[in-house]
Amino acid sequence: MFKVLISDPLSEFGIQKLLDAPDIEVVQKPGLSPSDLLAEIGDYDALLVRSQTQVTADVLAAGKKLKAIGRAGVGVDNIDINAATQAGVVVINAPDGNTMSTCEHSFAMLMAVARNIPQAHKKLTDGKWDRKSFQGVELNNKVLGIIGMGRIGTEVAKRAKAFNMTVIGYDPFLTEERAQKLGVIHGTVEDIVLQADFITVHTPLIKETRHILSTREFEKMKTGVRVINCARGGIIDEKALYEAILTGKVAGAALDVFEVEPPVDNPLIGLPQVVVTPHLGASTLEAQENVAIDVSEEIIKILRNEPFKNAVNLPSIPAHVMEKVQPYFVLGEKLGHFIAQVTVGSIQDVTIAYSGELAEFDTAPLTRTILKGILSFHLGEEVNYVNAPHLAKTRDIHVTEQKSSSNKGFTNLITVSLKTNQQTRLVAGTLLNGYGARIVKIDDFAIDVAPNGHLLYVHHNDRPGVIGRVGTILGTNDVNIATMQVGRRDVGGDAIMMLTIDKAVTAEILDTLGEMSEIKSVTQIDL
Repeated sequence: MFKVLISDPLSEFGIQKLLDAPDIEVVQKPGLSPSDLLAEIGDYDALLVRSQTQVTADVLAAGKKLKAIGRAGVGVDNIDINAATQAGVVVINAPDGNTMSTCEHSFAMLMAVARNIPQAHKKLTDGKWDRKSFQGVELNNKVLGIIGMGRIGTEVAKRAKAFNMTVIGYDPFLTEERAQKLGVIHGTVEDIVLQADFITVHTPLIKETRHILSTREFEKMKTGVRVINCARGGIIDEKALYEAILTGKVAGAALDVFEVEPPVDNPLIGLPQVVVTPHLGASTLEAQENVAIDVSEEIIKILRNEPFKNAVNLPSIPAHVMEKVQPYFVLGEKLGHFIAQVTVGSIQDVTIAYSGELAEFDTAPLTRTILKGILSFHLGEEVNYVNAPHLAKTRDIHVTEQKSSSNKGFTNLITVSLKTNQQTRLVAGTLLNGYGARIVKIDDFAIDVAPNGHLLYVHHNDRPGVIGRVGTILGTNDVNIATMQVGRRDVGGDAIMMLTIDKAVTAEILDTLGEMSEIKSVTQIDL
């Protein structure tokens, strides 16, 4: 008989499968104080929480019998993931439970901002009959731009098509074939900015998506565009949006999320063109039930030693395998993150080759780690070691694993190849005794670089003075070069340089470097 503690309020319907399980005893004690939780947790095999309970390292240490922690929701900020992993406790969440809820709220906000519904409601309830001030626009025959075509963005697209809207979708994993199946136009952020009448965002908040719509983008948009954000605060630059509304470029905005929550002294709140709600995307009865159902089902599978999918920390690996492959986890994730940043286009194929001693072991955990590195560059915290293969499959990414006993000059070598609809790129790495993780090959160029910190990858023509001029530009802009590695195929032909720098460079510096006639491309990489 397993024992499960539920320490936060959860939907009774959502946990019914747990309650009905003959081999599980469920104890519901919401509102436990930290000290009470410490005293209570020692008797339980699993713990279910929402956001209130703080699952600290002390709680995990006290939970000697714990096998799993379930978070009925997406975020796991209230759980010490590292401590759970070290304790061998699986942490799971419910990433799919609020898909329909957020989709429908996004569409409700889209319609509300198109027809000024909240503003008209407020005026009428204030006793004023005003039909002239709230003329709206139709969705029919309008262009909707969707930035982020994951689960939620895809569902929004389906509903927009039913309203006879033309949909342009952007996502780093959206292929032309999948776009055709969905009935949307495969586009870029630039395409959406230039053509859309309505723009809605459905991406995670990561470095690459923060302020993806800012002053530059608003200036290029159609006059009268309307924007919707029910994803994450910070994807849209709120200051730039405020200015764009004041100038009349943006006719309206609908915001469920904000850069600072609750939004204090946020000037957008007071604008009559803006519809706001207090982060209600997942606030439906069904969503709360769904996340409880999902996490309950996963807990049952873990306790019964059945396959499960929504873990956010490293799955269990046999000790003898872990001893051999663990040193390569960091290298593998860095290789994945590196190649994702230097590759352009929608990912179609990932090929991972293991050479040397590694080929003798079960490398599935390493493959998961590399996939996590690739996908997390675009999807952020949504990706974990367990769901990375599933996320790749749902995005029509074909993953191939190859093994060879040939060491190719290294004791072990990991080679990652990424094919997109525009190009194929390759990166290889190994561990060097005394030096740690190293990148030893990029495409056809041999190189020796530590995959850490801020890097600049420069593809250029091998001409005298190029390296010196790059160094001069960086020095003039107070950017210190820590290391530099160069590689070339032939004298005077294609060449690369990889610079480790002490701080990230600005877009202006990248533009200045890119203007050099000998330079083909400059990519900033953050590892």
